[in-house]
Amino acid sequence: MNVPGIDWPKLVAWMRTHVPEAGEPQSVSLISGGRSNLTYLVTASARRVVLRRPPLGHVLPTAHDMRREWRVISALAATPVPVPEPVAFCPDAEVLGAPFYLMGHVDGTAIRTREELRATPEQARRLSERLAEVLAAIHAVDYREVGLADFGRPEGYMARQLERWCQQWERSADRDVPEFTRLVERLRARLPATSASTLVHGDYRLDNTLVRLAPDAEILAVVDWEMSTLGDPMADLGLTLTYWHDPGDAERASIPVAGDVTLTPGFMTAAEFAAHYAKASGRDVTDLPFYVAFGNFKLAVIVEGIHARFRQGKTVGEGFDRIGGAVPTLIARAHRMLDQEV
Repeated sequence: MNVPGIDWPKLVAWMRTHVPEAGEPQSVSLISGGRSNLTYLVTASARRVVLRRPPLGHVLPTAHDMRREWRVISALAATPVPVPEPVAFCPDAEVLGAPFYLMGHVDGTAIRTREELRATPEQARRLSERLAEVLAAIHAVDYREVGLADFGRPEGYMARQLERWCQQWERSADRDVPEFTRLVERLRARLPATSASTLVHGDYRLDNTLVRLAPDAEILAVVDWEMSTLGDPMADLGLTLTYWHDPGDAERASIPVAGDVTLTPGFMTAAEFAAHYAKASGRDVTDLPFYVAFGNFKLAVIVEGIHARFRQGKTVGEGFDRIGGAVPTLIARAHRMLDQEV
């Protein structure tokens, strides 16, 4: 069975030993080549499970940490935050070339575009409300109580994030992108002195959830926890809105990593989403423009890393040929958000 990133005989042997309750492994298929971690459906005789492993090729230090994802979904399994069932973790890179983990298959759909959503205005409205409410639920988790007290260092989170993503840029970028250096300087000058500390997802958006539309629109599971940590909850909200498009957004087509699902009739606007999150969480969102600017900066660095892997021929799946063009657009958007604060 020739599937990129999977050594089928080794996986079968490992599952027989470590997940015998799943039954005999029968097949594996790529669910999503992803622009990040790779996700596969593994069908065994007793159940279906989902396998997550890092991408092939160039991988930045501290990125794509499977143990981190495994730990957080295990900690959240008994909380109100919907996550897939943790099944098994493999730290041994000899099996697939990198650590990986298995989680329960969730009978929901990852939706990125209006065409995929196919919702009534009422369903779209409720789904966007639930997206805000689940984000508030993540930030409401008592991370100490669920065993995540050492999951990150909340103090100085935004300053460390800025330096970390600057370092990631230096490792990935192989071209000159105007205005990046000036953006970093502006963000550094505007860093908040203090902030709240919660569990943060790090890449929260609709297509990092699994949803259903009927009988009621609902988020069944939040996935892709690779960048989760303890930090400023407003950074999560800001990044979510980085992916958001309101009607009339002329830049949508130039940012292929941000789909058009939020343009679905009935879906809340960015301002409505922020207000609903504020109501659900009880948090002050006054400084949101800075965090949206930071979200655009962070996404620009992520996209540059994906672009670098594409140039190396190390991506799996389609849609990578235009992705590098999104980086200057994201940087320009970040500058405009910061201009709103002047």
